[in-house]
Amino acid sequence: MPEQITNYKCPACTGPLHFVGASGKLECDYCGSTYTVEEIEALYADKDAQAAAAQQQAEARSEEEKEWDFASVGADWGEDAEKMRAYSCPSCGAQLICDDTTAASSCPYCGNPAIVPGQFGGTLRPDFVLPFKLSREDAIKALKNHYKGKLLLPKAFTADNHIEEIKGVYVPFWLFDSSANVYATYHATQVSTSRQGDYRVTKTKHYQVLRKGFIDFEKVPVDGSTKMPDDYMDSIEPYDYKDLTKFSTAYLPGFLADKYDVDAQAASSRADQRCKRTAIDSARNTVQGYTSVTPVTQQATLKRGEVKYALLPVWMLSTKWNGKNYLFAMNGQTGKMVGDLPLDMGKARNWFLGTALGSSIVLSLLFAQTLGTVIANWFR
Repeated sequence: MPEQITNYKCPACTGPLHFVGASGKLECDYCGSTYTVEEIEALYADKDAQAAAAQQQAEARSEEEKEWDFASVGADWGEDAEKMRAYSCPSCGAQLICDDTTAASSCPYCGNPAIVPGQFGGTLRPDFVLPFKLSREDAIKALKNHYKGKLLLPKAFTADNHIEEIKGVYVPFWLFDSSANVYATYHATQVSTSRQGDYRVTKTKHYQVLRKGFIDFEKVPVDGSTKMPDDYMDSIEPYDYKDLTKFSTAYLPGFLADKYDVDAQAASSRADQRCKRTAIDSARNTVQGYTSVTPVTQQATLKRGEVKYALLPVWMLSTKWNGKNYLFAMNGQTGKMVGDLPLDMGKARNWFLGTALGSSIVLSLLFAQTLGTVIANWFR
């Protein structure tokens, strides 16, 4: 699972440029010059042509239950591939893609610093990219706030030097367009009670409820990385697609860009599940005002459309504790964060013993106070 960093050189001093989300421009680390994405793309007109050729639209298919249209997925990198280099992580198997002026330092998925040079190839050029809006400092601040007050975290995890290893990664996603026809029936009841003399009477009315309709889906995201847990990616959704733009390597400097290792065909089954489940849930949510609702028939028929390949922004931190990897991910656009917090068993043991000792002292004092009261009352 590869990743890539691409660097543009400053036209003024040939220093490296990096994209800054706050200003929306590329900035030079050395002379301080700033450029819009459009200005840089004009200087790299050949890359622009490659990107345009890779993003041809295919006709959306209208027949029900046809296969997904993969014809619109991006082409290869063309001439850009000559300037790319690949690295692999021997620890977790991830692949990192960088340009020829950048060396990968560590794996963002397992934190392993050992990176082995490899060959770049077999990579599709993305159709879209959603630029980072939040900076590294924003991600570090959010992470510190996330574990603030959690006293049982390992010191290795909370150490500032480790937090500084947080990396911005463009994660590969397949975006699926479709619509669904929904047909569902439900057995519903309305229960009411009333008092008649000495009796409480319960009346139950039974209904057969029918729902039929359709729902459109646009750019349903399915991540194309096995190293990134699906539940993490689902949890940091949604992304605001209003900032989605056609892909340009001008957005990559300063960030890693992960190569997919789950192709569009393999990801399509999960897109089917997400679309059908959402369609069925949407129909069910319209059945209201009943005491109980039991589904009888629930069917969703998909009209599958085209598929696109996009890179979406994620800030990531990986750490190890007691031989286990812990991964944190934050939406690089909205700041929504998810992660599995490790537990320092030594701290937990000390906390438990301290709590138990404190409880014993309190119970002993309460017992002594109660016993004193009983004795005093006994001799009254």
